[in-house]
Amino acid sequence: MCPDSVRTDPDTNSAAEGSFAETALRLGGKSVEEASRTGAIDRADDSVEKLFQPQYQTVNSPVHRAVWERSVPVELFRAQSVEADASIVAAMDASIDVVRRHLEAKTLLDEYGKTSESVLRELGDVGYWGFLVSRQYGGLEVPFRSFSAFITRMATIDPTVAGMASVHGCIGAVDPVQTFGTPAQKERFLPSLASGERLSGFALTEPNAGSDMTALRTRAERDGDEFLVTGEKLFITNVVPGRTIGLVCLVEEKPAVLICELPNTENPHFQLKKYGLWALRQSYNQGIVFDRFRVPAENLLISPRGNGLTIAYHGLNLGRIALCANAAGTMRMMMASMLPWARFRTTYGAPISQRELVRRRLARLSGLIVGCDALSAWCSTLIDLGYRGEMECIVAKIFGSEAQKEAAIELLMKTHGGRSFLHGHLFGDNVHEYLAPCIYEGEGEMLGMAFLKSLVKQHGTTFFEPIGRALAEMGVQRPRLGDPRHLWNLRRPLTAYAAWWAGRWIPGSATPTPALPPELQEHVSFATTQLPRAAREISGMMRKHQLKLADRQCRMSEMSSRVQKLVVMLCTALYGADQEDEIVRAAADVLCQDLRRELTGERPTDRYYRQVTRLGESIVDGGFRSIASLQAEEILMPYEKLDARQATC
Repeated sequence: MCPDSVRTDPDTNSAAEGSFAETALRLGGKSVEEASRTGAIDRADDSVEKLFQPQYQTVNSPVHRAVWERSVPVELFRAQSVEADASIVAAMDASIDVVRRHLEAKTLLDEYGKTSESVLRELGDVGYWGFLVSRQYGGLEVPFRSFSAFITRMATIDPTVAGMASVHGCIGAVDPVQTFGTPAQKERFLPSLASGERLSGFALTEPNAGSDMTALRTRAERDGDEFLVTGEKLFITNVVPGRTIGLVCLVEEKPAVLICELPNTENPHFQLKKYGLWALRQSYNQGIVFDRFRVPAENLLISPRGNGLTIAYHGLNLGRIALCANAAGTMRMMMASMLPWARFRTTYGAPISQRELVRRRLARLSGLIVGCDALSAWCSTLIDLGYRGEMECIVAKIFGSEAQKEAAIELLMKTHGGRSFLHGHLFGDNVHEYLAPCIYEGEGEMLGMAFLKSLVKQHGTTFFEPIGRALAEMGVQRPRLGDPRHLWNLRRPLTAYAAWWAGRWIPGSATPTPALPPELQEHVSFATTQLPRAAREISGMMRKHQLKLADRQCRMSEMSSRVQKLVVMLCTALYGADQEDEIVRAAADVLCQDLRRELTGERPTDRYYRQVTRLGESIVDGGFRSIASLQAEEILMPYEKLDARQATC
């Protein structure tokens, strides 16, 4: 039983339950403070769950059902297409044109190397900042499935501009106000957020509060009709004077969210903390220092269930999908950069585009791109259907950020060699941008443990918590099965668990799968066989470590990673099967083969190497059509073949 599942909320627990919690914490070796903090996060998570209809909560999500039911709901792992109306398509095309025009004219950035205010204003004029705002308040109310695909498209031109749309609409002020705002708050804030008159950001991180959101120190004290905010925030993207931010702070010692309209200039109560940051170099990322900064009390957002952590949690899933979608576009830029160099660079009389290693890199990169396409399309489909999507969006975030990191270091850098570190090179200028998403929206391994915690929560509550409660009442940590008193006190929970365990060994009905290409069908069959089997291993891990499971971070992370890989495999195979492009299908197949070998420890076969080499050759020949319009920068020398005299010099 994970100790985080122990309830410590005095408002909801009886005295007996409180006594059990204290005993369980003592047995688990946890302090009261740690239990209180993890309990606060747990309750915030519960509160977010209650915002969704029961059929769309975590226990009914595709991943949860795939592991704990005996048959995988395959169709729930399939992305759905969506047709955007003409006004949305026009706004998206116009947004692309704005950025492309400024990029070609070299006016995208201002004298400080930041995305210029004129570009941001022009984007507002064509509706860019209102994509996720409802039409009632001047936005375009774009389905998230369309929005995530557009983020990929914009990222092929400028990933920073794409990322700013995510910050503004997903984790900035837009989502909190739309979801939790009163009618008056929506009327006040959303029109200016939709028009781009005021762009938004999200202020959570503090010098002592990052992944531990219970360590907040920024406070808002009531002073009549206003709050006086004092504290410091760090790493706030999109923050300059005149912006609107969602501020997570303490109100009466409880987490809360205030919508703060920052003044147009700094003053003694509001100061920006400027620091050197290698990542996010084309957007403003700064700290904020508040000293009795006045915010109208009417700007406080109220969650009908929970507190400010509930509000803070809500928009993160959207941001995680957008991160994965952005990675899909960014990696397309990498491929567009690799191809002309691979055709130009000659070693021992032949261009490196003919070398197996380079072709394998291109094939691997295509698989990573298609995997990100598949996950962002699938997760945004779930969001549009009404699912919370907590675990699914974590998978997308982790895969997208790790794929982009691998693509940058192992594929782009190694193919370009030493020129990768030149000023003006795609890699040299952006390496921090490629690595930083591993931290954004939650560091990967920490999120992996959160994924597993969500996955085991119901199972632990149903089967292990009753056992733990009985043990706590007896004052022991582990039962002695030779002690009749122990067996008698544990008879009901042990019988229930034994029945579940026995049932998992009885073969269930075959998981129905749609007709797929044979090579992708094999991956779907593997994933749908292995996901339900994971339930026994997960349950055995919980049974072995019991109250100490939360401290077995390495074991939790490894188990989580294996389940995630199966999810990526299933989702990517289904997505690939739905595509008519044979190159995309082949890329999906390559990624799934790579994932399967990581899970089984098998070695690559010669057949596999022939396959990836052919795929790489097709990409060299222009087969990856979604990058056809992308132009690569030529660094240090034009990519032109040398004449015979130059070649012999």
